[in-house]
Order: sequence, then C-alpha cells, then structure tokens
Amino acid sequence: MYKLLIVDDEPQILEGMKRTLDWEKYGFGRIETSETYEGAISKAVEILPDLAIFDVCIGKQRGYDAIHRLNELRLPSKYIIMSGYGEFQYALEAIRCGAKDYLLKPVDRSKLQQLVEKIIVEDLNGKLADSNDLDLDPVLGVRYDSLSKLTNRILLIVKAEYAQNLSLKSVAERFRMNGTYLGQLFLKETKKKFSEYLMAYRMLRAKERIQSTDEKIISIALSVGYPNLNYFYSHFHAYFGKSPSDLRRKE
Repeated sequence: MYKLLIVDDEPQILEGMKRTLDWEKYGFGRIETSETYEGAISKAVEILPDLAIFDVCIGKQRGYDAIHRLNELRLPSKYIIMSGYGEFQYALEAIRCGAKDYLLKPVDRSKLQQLVEKIIVEDLNGKLADSNDLDLDPVLGVRYDSLSKLTNRILLIVKAEYAQNLSLKSVAERFRMNGTYLGQLFLKETKKKFSEYLMAYRMLRAKERIQSTDEKIISIALSVGYPNLNYFYSHFHAYFGKSPSDLRRKE
C-alpha cells in the first residue's frame, strides 16, 4: 500500500485534505501530516512517502525548498504543491523542484483525483480500482447513490474516523439528533446496526494492512481503533473465522 504525507501549517487544511479523497480506495494505507518545515523533512525521511502534498508556504518557509531538500536526499517520492496564491513565481518554483503539479486552494476535488490517478498509474506503476468498485460501499455492497444523504454522511464519518473512539452517540450529537432514533434510521436503511457496521469496516481495514504490510498486529489493532488487543483478536476471529496471524501466514 502507498504512503502519503500532507504538509500545511493550518490544521483545518490538513484535515480537509485527508477527507477530500477516499485515499484508502486508491491504496494509501498510511497518511501522515506535518504543520512545520522541519517536521515535514523528518516525517518524509522516516516513512519515505510515495506521494507528498506540500503547501507552498509553511510558516515563513517554502514547500518547494523542502522538496529540493528531499530531492537532495534522493527520496523516491512524488510531489504536489498547493497554494492559496496564484503568483507565477511560485508555480515556476514548483516546476523547478520537480513537483507533478501546482494546485490552487481551495483544492478542486476532481482535479486532485485526476492528478492522483495519473501519478498512481504513470509514476507508481500501480493500477486503479474498477470505477464501479469505488461507487460501492465495501461493507454493505451497495452503491452510495442508492443511500440517503444522511446515511452517506454517517458512512463518511466512519471512513474518516474509524481509528478513533467513535460511537453512535457521538455521531448523533453532531447531527443534533437522538441517538436511538438515528440508530433506527441507519438500521432500517443498511440492515446493520451502527456498531456492526463500524466493526466490519475496521475489520476490512485491518485485513488490508495485515495482507499488505509487515506491521505488528498490535500496531494494526491500534490503527483501526482497538486499544485492547484481546478485543481486537476476538472481533477479528469472529468476523473472518481465523486469527490475524493465520491470515498473514497464508499470504
């Protein structure tokens, strides 16, 4: 799976970029962020991202200078620069440092999607998932456009925050709705309780990481929202009929 690094000195921009695309569907199993120039260099050297997205201005420093530095270190990463400024000089510097493109903020989702797909195919020698698969929910097996806006919003929250301490109550509070009522609506449309859907989604993400990485099982458990390893093993075995270790040995 691919690794992604997003660098911007504004936390809300970082969160927005993490949600702009369904990165996991494109094969990005690890997403790291940094709000500083120094942190970006350190993170990049640590994880060797396949793709790094830099804001042109990181505090008083410049994203293209960071890319120049990483190029000197011979990192194999591909880069995208984004900026709230349309100055030609910034775009020119982006070209000079070898960035694949220069995107203006607010970043257009379709442009970013097209660029990421191009990088995956042309630079990372990867393949894109079937477009029909991208339209299907991995747990429910139904098209997103067949579900209500409310349910789609709930599914989006799960995708973005499954690694956190997520619950139906916390989701209901965001919508200023009664948790029991929201749970009934979700169950009626999806034929699954919210807790069942959340567990299933976490299990699918865990399976992907087990099959595509050498990470320790305890790290994977934490990354999908299970601080209790025994609890993770119990759910995993109940869902797949085998342990995480058994699944990895058969790969």
